[in-house]
Amino acid sequence: MSKSDIVNVKMVITEEKILTNIEKVQKMINPNSKKQIVKLEEDSYFKDMIESIKTYLIEYPEKDNFPKNVYDAAYELVEYATTQFEENTKLIEDLIRQREKNIGLAVTLKETLQVVENKESDWKKQVQELSVEDYSEEVIDTLGQLGRAKNNKTQNYLEALKLVNTKIANLESNFHIEIDMERIEDRSKALSYIGIEIADALKGIPVPEERLEEIEKENVQNIEETETEDTQYYENTRVNVKPSLWERIKNMKIIRSIRYLMKIRIVLELPSALPEGNKDEQHQN
Repeated sequence: MSKSDIVNVKMVITEEKILTNIEKVQKMINPNSKKQIVKLEEDSYFKDMIESIKTYLIEYPEKDNFPKNVYDAAYELVEYATTQFEENTKLIEDLIRQREKNIGLAVTLKETLQVVENKESDWKKQVQELSVEDYSEEVIDTLGQLGRAKNNKTQNYLEALKLVNTKIANLESNFHIEIDMERIEDRSKALSYIGIEIADALKGIPVPEERLEEIEKENVQNIEETETEDTQYYENTRVNVKPSLWERIKNMKIIRSIRYLMKIRIVLELPSALPEGNKDEQHQN
């Protein structure tokens, strides 16, 4: 076997290994995967995988002859990670809205409980105005039980009062929402790490001809869609051009910063300690 043949064999093995690593990373960030990345800072296996892909992209000797299958796989990984990151951002926004709603529900329930305990004239009306979807039949029925009670020292009264106060405390703490937010934040860190690190390495490689044709086709389609919209009334002609993958990656840092500021704002409105994250799962290559 000649020296050149040995070099070619090594390159093939390396190429296959990188393709395997890309596939493994994609499985790790799949939202349906049983093995989820918990803490990016402590997940050395995940970071080593990304580093191996990044190094291959950067150090490949002949960029003009870069393997198309590796470029496509790396590009698709970045696109997948970026899409997942954007989905996570929407989930975080939904959780923040739910948390704000829960805080409002806690305030309303606390005020209604006070009205019921004081036996104010309209306590029945205020209880009836509570939505079953927000508080459950059990909580609303318990408020009625408190309002009708003749003695506020009985065991039944105290247990009923405890049930309503527990509901108020749960709405205020948003414990499950906090856990979900922390998990999504951890996953988003890993996704943005992929999007930024590998995307930067990809920029140093000439885009394969087929990929350029796809990009040009998308650009033409976006222009045609915009021109069609421009013929309609102004309110219906807002330019809606699909952002490129690179623009979406650039926005990752912006979105992450906005989300972080929003989360701090909510924490300041209702201080509560965040639960500790789970231990990182041990990965094996």
